[in-house]
Amino acid sequence: MTTPNHDILIDPPPLASSAAPTNGRNLPQHPKKNGGDVAMAYRTLGVVFGGLVTSPLYVYPSMPLKSPTEDDYLGIYSIMFWTLSLVGVLKYSFIAINADDQGEGGTFALYSLLCRNMNISILHSKSSSLPALILPGGPAKQTRLGKFFERSITARRILLFVAMLGTCMLIGDGILTPAISVLSAMDGLRAPFPKFRKAWVEVLSAVVLIFLFLMQKFGTSRVSFLFSPIMGAWTLSTPLVGIYSIAKHYPGIFKALSPHYIIQFFQRNRKEGWLLLGGTVLCITVLDAGSEAMFADLGHFNKRSIQIAFLGTIYPSLVLTYAGQTAYLIRNPNDHNDGFYKFIPGPVYWPIFIIATLAAIVASQSLISATFSVIKQSVVLDYFPRVKIVHTSPSKEGEVYSPEVNHVLMVLCVAVILIFGDGKDIGNAFGVVVSLVMLITTILLTLVMITIWRTPVVLVALYFVVFFVMEGVYVSAVFTKFSEGGWIPFAISFILAFIMFGWFYGRQRKFDYEITHRINIDRLGMLLSDPGVQRVPGLCFFYTNIQDGLTPILGHYIKNMRSLHEVTVFITLRYLLEPKVDLDKRIIVRKLGLDGVYGCTVQYGYADSLEHNGDDLSCQIIDAIVACLPSKEPESRLTTDAEHEVREVRRAKAAGVVHVRGKTRFYIGEGCGRFDRVMLGFYEVMHSNCRSALPALGLPLRHRIEVGMLYEA
Repeated sequence: MTTPNHDILIDPPPLASSAAPTNGRNLPQHPKKNGGDVAMAYRTLGVVFGGLVTSPLYVYPSMPLKSPTEDDYLGIYSIMFWTLSLVGVLKYSFIAINADDQGEGGTFALYSLLCRNMNISILHSKSSSLPALILPGGPAKQTRLGKFFERSITARRILLFVAMLGTCMLIGDGILTPAISVLSAMDGLRAPFPKFRKAWVEVLSAVVLIFLFLMQKFGTSRVSFLFSPIMGAWTLSTPLVGIYSIAKHYPGIFKALSPHYIIQFFQRNRKEGWLLLGGTVLCITVLDAGSEAMFADLGHFNKRSIQIAFLGTIYPSLVLTYAGQTAYLIRNPNDHNDGFYKFIPGPVYWPIFIIATLAAIVASQSLISATFSVIKQSVVLDYFPRVKIVHTSPSKEGEVYSPEVNHVLMVLCVAVILIFGDGKDIGNAFGVVVSLVMLITTILLTLVMITIWRTPVVLVALYFVVFFVMEGVYVSAVFTKFSEGGWIPFAISFILAFIMFGWFYGRQRKFDYEITHRINIDRLGMLLSDPGVQRVPGLCFFYTNIQDGLTPILGHYIKNMRSLHEVTVFITLRYLLEPKVDLDKRIIVRKLGLDGVYGCTVQYGYADSLEHNGDDLSCQIIDAIVACLPSKEPESRLTTDAEHEVREVRRAKAAGVVHVRGKTRFYIGEGCGRFDRVMLGFYEVMHSNCRSALPALGLPLRHRIEVGMLYEA
């Protein structure tokens, strides 16, 4: 192929790969060897924090302020400072960052930790081969909470759904961050050009986003080297402007660091102050909306580099930028609707506008790329229906693109801008995403503290009370805006989580059925010994999802067809987290102990092209069969038996080649419970309408056979 794009329909069989999941990235195992922590911290600005530092563009414009006073602004800044400090510095940078699962992070990492420690997986997962955690001092006695989850299937299902919902919030953020970031950045055109109407800003923002989404198919390798410099310029220039604004407008702004300004703010504003939290919550998009991306890259950048970047650059940049904005607004209280661009001095207005626009595009790209990675990882792990995955880089496993997902994101982003337009409405929607991810992370992290870390009860209670109460207040505030746009990301995330849960449940039930009813070689020998079963001429490739045994569809096929081809090869496709698999390792063949029956594993990397034709695949497998046959050491000549087998294989190929795959469905009988009826019925709808599990091997249609079979639910 002449382009680096490789289309792969990913559907690796459960337990087919021995590699542990790595969040869709081929990450180095020892990242510290790749450079110093400071150098890696600089790289995180464009990769990890690419979508996290543009919140000053839209926080103040998203607040429904009415005739705010100096004390109101001091109270708002105090709320933002302490929210950033408590949630950002304490919760994420020092506590949550330690809750990674072998380098993975986010809500699924927390869920994985809980599953391996408490044995609470609903069904056997593909990562079930990972070892259970061993606490210092040896295995510890299970906690009461752990025993409760082990006993209650309902509690386990709820926990899995909550973890999926948290992950789906990142996809919702992939819709809202591009919309609100680009719209807020482009709004800077209205100040120097008063006749430039709001509707024109919306249309221009939509055009920019459409162009950005259309460029996704080309990948980001060619321009990704610019991401860190752009975000570095943003995180350095905005606090400098903030310092200038503080010195010019209100040098005493940092007195607002005293928490008593928060108390006075709520005493004075009461309900209105509570409602304003729906806007201030956006200041922590720097952490919550990006927490999945932050932790997903732990294995690449290490914890220390992320802490250096956040504590040394991101946190002080946001504190100073918000302080500068607040200082300006105290002297110009009615400019809050344009709270970012109004505080930019005239001489640097256009440079800041250009940097802001580029930063908004980088922020959008970071979340779009993260969405593709999450979808791809979910497909690989069988948490999401199969979609087309295109690798846009031959060397970077994490650089992926999905046409279907890209088009859906583009339509939703443009629709959000054109339908809502106003940054306040989009901010309402954004606030729902941020606050719910906050709360989900707090709940899962509390469970990790209790069941895995065995943190003292007093510290767990202190953590839970402080953060659950604070974040619960934020959630209550943003949900008052549910009807004003807040329902959008909630509905999208809930639907996606339901899809993920239904697909995962159905796939795992099928896998459990196949493992339970798998056919071993002895059973196959008994089936073939039946006088009514004939060995017909030809070569058959039988695709199976399991390696330890044969698919139960084989028994169904033999009993109904009363035959099996003279040479039958059971093929398992195995996806590896490496760019390319050497040709001598691509196909692994083994004899299964019966005449003309072989097992075959076809291994492929993320940059391998599977655009074979049927003849190429047949020839490669035949060559692999010949290579696996015994030979005499001195002469390196095939034995007589081996020569006979080779002739049989070649004669079978000449007689005709057929490719057989199973098409299974659940039989949902009267004995099924209501839960299984709903979830398995929903799974069957998705399974009937998603892409085929068989990658694009270029097999001729006339050589394909599908064998239908009902699995009893």
